[in-house]
Amino acid sequence: MWYFLLVLLLVSGLYVFLRFVWFFRDPVRVPSLDKDLILSPADGKIIYIYPIKGRSIKSIKNGEEIPISELSGNSEFPEEGWAIGIYMSPLDVHFNYSPIEGKVILWQRITTNLNLPMVDLWEYINLTYLRKWVNLFGKKFHLQNERASLVIENQRLKVAVIEIADKFVNKITPLIKEGELVKKGQKIGFISRGSQVDLLIFHTDMEILVKEGQQVYGVLTPLARLK
Repeated sequence: MWYFLLVLLLVSGLYVFLRFVWFFRDPVRVPSLDKDLILSPADGKIIYIYPIKGRSIKSIKNGEEIPISELSGNSEFPEEGWAIGIYMSPLDVHFNYSPIEGKVILWQRITTNLNLPMVDLWEYINLTYLRKWVNLFGKKFHLQNERASLVIENQRLKVAVIEIADKFVNKITPLIKEGELVKKGQKIGFISRGSQVDLLIFHTDMEILVKEGQQVYGVLTPLARLK
């Protein structure tokens, strides 16, 4: 009997630590001083890298095309660029960071009555525990779930950070506001539990520094370099 109670106590303690302490950890991260680098806005797994053409993202895998306006809730973007999707598992740090320095020219929340699950059980195991690549582009949650669009602009380029909530996410908490000047690597938001962050980079003359399936870390991992 005492053995069962001890195991139960240990499991309960581990759950409380992971859910209410470890999950909310806020590590100190110092961004690169290289002004040509665009940094990762989140911890997680790169699940897709697609070119933006005609203000749309076309999946190489299944040919499905998604207009930027449907994904971000805004249509005032340049014609071309790149889209990089990052899946944040419950084991990742869930603060989001500014990939560049600049001015926040847009922050808007797209609400919904029902959030769909991002992944099924096998996809969740692959992404979270086996750390394997799964392409989630074009799933229903991508356009239906609650999401927040944050657009940052400076003299050289414009980027959009789109935070997407999962079915079991409590909320997306902004840490900045529209019109604010942000530094590269500054915390811009927090998403509870599992979620996804899309980074849209509206610049054509640049080099992508990551690949699909790669684990990245907010602020610490450069995703692209301007030429």
